[in-house]
Amino acid sequence: MNSDAHIPRKRFGQHFLHDPGVLQRIVAAIAPVPGQPLVEIGPGEGALTNPLLATGANLHVIELDRDLAARLRGRNAPRLRVIESDVLDIDFRALAGRLGGPLRLVGNLPYNVSSPILFHALAHLDAIVDMHFMLQKEVVDRMAAEPGGKEYGRLSVMLQAWCEVESLFNVGPGAFRPPPKVDSAVARLRPRPPAEVAIADPKRFAAIVKAAFGQRRKTLRNALQGVVPAEAVEAAGLDPGDRAERIPVDGFIRLASLSPANPHPGA
Repeated sequence: MNSDAHIPRKRFGQHFLHDPGVLQRIVAAIAPVPGQPLVEIGPGEGALTNPLLATGANLHVIELDRDLAARLRGRNAPRLRVIESDVLDIDFRALAGRLGGPLRLVGNLPYNVSSPILFHALAHLDAIVDMHFMLQKEVVDRMAAEPGGKEYGRLSVMLQAWCEVESLFNVGPGAFRPPPKVDSAVARLRPRPPAEVAIADPKRFAAIVKAAFGQRRKTLRNALQGVVPAEAVEAAGLDPGDRAERIPVDGFIRLASLSPANPHPGA
């Protein structure tokens, strides 16, 4: 290994992508446009940063590791701006405002915080054009899962309610340094047009989905006790005897729109 190479830090969940073929496939999937504002989360040693810059895109990278951030700044690349921060502290709306338009997010996400990053992005979808992320394959399978399987859960519903989610291709451990103990996959998320998202109360929707999947083996009648009355479940066209994993995304949306915001406990 190059003596100048950065030693990956476990606390940041660092696994650096180095396979040229995989990098080319990611850039091709993103298809950047010259001058377009891209935001890369967790650029690490810059393996993806370099080919993205080569497309002519204007790239802002968010890096928490101060040593890596310093290395990236040291490149003095004219279309590269380094933001040394935890991505969960970034206001994407404010960043989009500074850059003059909605953002395209890309990145090889740290596996230990991938779900919090996804939910953080969900809270800023009006400032995002699309997202291309490398994640643990198990997570991508859950993100894109259809109802009825064990992979389908809270993450599936929450993401698919607001985004089109597509699993693009898988990546083996050998593409990284150090190799992770799991397979990875690249996912594309495109926010749905606001008119297609019939969720009047996002907090209510999120609370119902969380409760429904909180104890997967319970029926909706039992899992949602004290959250949604059984008559509201039936009014939404759902069977109170079903489990959450069998309910499609639009079923949860109907349930959130028909159930009262503050039902009486035990209703």
